[in-house]
Amino acid sequence: MTKYSKKVLFRADDLGYSEAVNYGIEKAVKEGLIQSVGVMVNMPAALHGVELLKKEPIAFSQHTNICVGKPLTDPEKIPSLVDADGNFKSSKIYREAKEDFVVLSQVRLEIEAQYQRFLELFGRKPDYFEGHAVTSANYFKAMEQFAVEHGLKYSGLPQGQGPNSLTEDAFIDVNGTKVYLYMESMQADYDPYRTLEKLLANLHDDGIDMMIFHPGYLDDYILKNSSLLIPRTAEVAFLTDPAIKARLEQLKIELISYKEV
Repeated sequence: MTKYSKKVLFRADDLGYSEAVNYGIEKAVKEGLIQSVGVMVNMPAALHGVELLKKEPIAFSQHTNICVGKPLTDPEKIPSLVDADGNFKSSKIYREAKEDFVVLSQVRLEIEAQYQRFLELFGRKPDYFEGHAVTSANYFKAMEQFAVEHGLKYSGLPQGQGPNSLTEDAFIDVNGTKVYLYMESMQADYDPYRTLEKLLANLHDDGIDMMIFHPGYLDDYILKNSSLLIPRTAEVAFLTDPAIKARLEQLKIELISYKEV
């Protein structure tokens, strides 16, 4: 029996974004190294993604989303989150905003609605709880409050850091465990193999190291609605590459899920 020296967590976000994304995540789970998957429950393709994977013994999260598609709450009740057509304001609007326009009480309504939808889809609480990252302190404050009130395993972002600007040794506390974050998929020269080598060269003794992925294939919807494209397909290839699994085994690294955090 292998004696593992370190624990590493590979996480995939965005199940439900589109059917093509769902198929890429399915491959990364069934033929690859993903054991934790975040679900965008408000999206039309969410049910399709859940049907593909719900029998797999993996961890599922509510990947709370307030910047793609339509809300599950009546748009008139959450005007700070939506545009004139009742769609969520885009991540571009969040990036360009000079101040936090998210109203705490309104975003709480949408978090609750998405939580209820997760319960409908799975018949149980999420194994962990996190958010599709946008620049809003009120959003993350509401997420944290909701997680505490409902006894959920919250996985946020390091204090004062954005999702695309994580510094070396950035970590969060998840259920009393230090989890060090690596996510470079938005960088212009992104190479998941290089990011993994960076992680392996900097393994921490006082916690778990985690790489966050957005694997997927591309279809018309994702091409029109996401700025993250080619890295999704590169990550499917990376996560299903037998050489990666062999390298981790050689280094006696155990891949775990959020269930074990």
